[in-house]
Amino acid sequence: MSGNGTTAGDDPLQTAVWRLRSRACWTDAAALLTPVTAAASLQRAALLVERCLYTEQGWEDAEDALRTAEALAHGDEERGAAACERGQLAYAATLHSVRDRADEARAALGRAAALIPPGAPGRALLDFRRGLLAENLTLSPQAARAAYRRAHAGATAHADPLLLSFTWRHLAGLALRDGDVAEARHGFAESLRIREELGYLVGTAPALASLADTEPEPEASRLREEARRLFRLLGGVPTWLSRQLTPPPAGAATA
Repeated sequence: MSGNGTTAGDDPLQTAVWRLRSRACWTDAAALLTPVTAAASLQRAALLVERCLYTEQGWEDAEDALRTAEALAHGDEERGAAACERGQLAYAATLHSVRDRADEARAALGRAAALIPPGAPGRALLDFRRGLLAENLTLSPQAARAAYRRAHAGATAHADPLLLSFTWRHLAGLALRDGDVAEARHGFAESLRIREELGYLVGTAPALASLADTEPEPEASRLREEARRLFRLLGGVPTWLSRQLTPPPAGAATA
């Protein structure tokens, strides 16, 4: 994997945080940040919330970090960013069947929408997360698609390639659900390209596995095997990918 998601002129601390985050070392990345300012506490909380989504562990650590971030947030955008993380944590807990916090997720993301103005840098991430809620909890693909498109436009406007890799991926997933394999293949390929360029290792295996679902053999098997290799390298993270990568039992019929 090439690159590390940063440029030579970036803050060395942020470079170190990115490298750890991209390799699924969220706890180590969070330990580099001292939560004495709103920005540092929000970033630390975001790392630990992301850890919950990918590993299904660390819920109490994320809650503690989030409470600190909420206490230190002052302006509307800081409070909105904290609410956005609160919504994401509640979404992750619901998605992974830890506890049904769907109402809390909706309320928190709604609060974030009232605080983060349209066009602000944090709005694109908020729109993406509202799309996740619509797709996976509300089961409303049309609402999800609209939210993902707003997020995609915002990520493009603010030059946020990592978020673009997510919007490409989820728009492609909806296209595949609708039977548009060509559009899905294009979106998954763009997501994979961006993640490889950034060195976002923890997100590369899911991107490979998704692209495999749109490719014929033998390319599909090659992509899945590469995804399995990365999945094992990262110690089985993200946890939910194991179901997608588990090969069928020998001799099992396939549709």
